Amino acid sequence: MVILGVDPGSLRTGYGAIDTDGRRHRLIEKGFIAPPARGSLPERLRLIHAGVGELIVRLRPEVLAVEDVFHAVNTRTALVLGHVRGVVLLAGAQAGLPVHEFAPATVKQQITGFGRAEKGQVAFMVARMLGLPGDGEAGDASDALAVALCHAHLVITSGIPS
Repeated sequence: MVILGVDPGSLRTGYGAIDTDGRRHRLIEKGFIAPPARGSLPERLRLIHAGVGELIVRLRPEVLAVEDVFHAVNTRTALVLGHVRGVVLLAGAQAGLPVHEFAPATVKQQITGFGRAEKGQVAFMVARMLGLPGDGEAGDASDALAVALCHAHLVITSGIPS
C-alpha cells in the first residue's frame, strides 16, 4: 500500500510517501512544498494545492494521511493552517483518495509510544522504522512520514479501512 502523508504548513508543507504492507515500510520520497513566503495567501494556497495534486498524480498513493491542526500561537495562524489543510484535503478528494486525519498526539503515540514526544524523538523513530541512516532529521518531511507510518500502523492494529 502506498501512503502519502502530509504535514500542512503555510510556509512549508511537508510530505512523505511510503510503501508498506503494514509491517515493513519503505521510503518512496520525502520533501516539502514551499511557496514563496511573500506571496499572497490565495497564491500560496493555490501552489500548495497544485503541489499536492502533482504528488498524487506522480506517486499514485492509495490513501492520503494528513496531520490535523494541533494549536497555534494566535488565531490568524490557526486560520491560515486551516486553509492549508483545506486545500490538501481538497486535492485528495479531487483525486478520489480516501483521506484520513490524525491528531499530532495520536501520531506521536503510534510512532514513539508517547503522545507528548518531542520532534527529535519522532524523527529518530521514523528513521529507525524506515531503515534510514543517522538519527533522523526533524522537520516537515519527517512529520509527514510519521503521519503516513501512523496510518500504516492503525490499518493493521485497528482495521481502519484504507
